[in-house]
Amino acid sequence: MAKREVAPTRAATDALRVIGTQIRLARHANNWTAADLAARIGVGPRTVTALEKGSPGVAVGTVFSAASVVGVPLFGASDDELARLRRRGEERIALIPSREYRPRSTGDDSGLDF
Repeated sequence: MAKREVAPTRAATDALRVIGTQIRLARHANNWTAADLAARIGVGPRTVTALEKGSPGVAVGTVFSAASVVGVPLFGASDDELARLRRRGEERIALIPSREYRPRSTGDDSGLDF
């Protein structure tokens, strides 16, 4: 079965292009080639080029790894702050019940009270 491709929303497309641009600018500030960054994150130079162009086909983990390696702050947070945000999110998720139950229907009485 072929992989189903979902078109990103306009906001997602804009976000991909923004982070791709930030990664490219940071890579150039570090005087790294696309091949240099690719070697550091374990992908090929073509993948780096694609992520810098905002291609939606690049894995989100690859994009985040590239951003982290070149020094682009993810979610506008430092590494320590990002770790705190992760822990806080995990704590909040732990409070959500693992299952949600819907009330059982008592039958179809059509709203009659007698």
